[in-house]
Amino acid sequence: MNAAKLFEQGRTKAEVARRLGVSNESAGRWHKAWKADGSQSLKHSGQVGRKARLQPLDRVKLAAELQRGPEKTLGYATALWTLPRIVILIGQQFGRRYSPSQVSRLLRQLGWSCQKPARRALERDEKKIRAWKQRRCPAIKKSPPAAARHRFPRRKRFEPAPGAT
Repeated sequence: MNAAKLFEQGRTKAEVARRLGVSNESAGRWHKAWKADGSQSLKHSGQVGRKARLQPLDRVKLAAELQRGPEKTLGYATALWTLPRIVILIGQQFGRRYSPSQVSRLLRQLGWSCQKPARRALERDEKKIRAWKQRRCPAIKKSPPAAARHRFPRRKRFEPAPGAT
């Protein structure tokens, strides 16, 4: 509708494209539609594409179930959500069938991202690791002797051969 107002003011297609941050082709299509049918032809036609299978309230419920974790929600032994597990959850809770790729897209829309659990030993002691890195590691870390630091010659300058231009 902003384009229609600018066209009515006598602005060019290029100026409309620049002002609205669109391509010249889009502004050209808009101008053609505006010329043929007026401002009403530029009204947004609404949502494009297929309607979502999960309604907004269902998405909120899904997010709450995901927060609870797979142990409480589905009875798994580990606290790791995988796409196949979420497919099962959606099927059980909402009676809808999703593929793993659709679930991945849905999770991104909900603000969830793929996380990889850190593989660390249960016996890991963070305080001892930090102390070792601060004290022991610098003591055993090798550094080159002073003589070795200057072992490599300086770079040679390449100049054209005599007579070459």
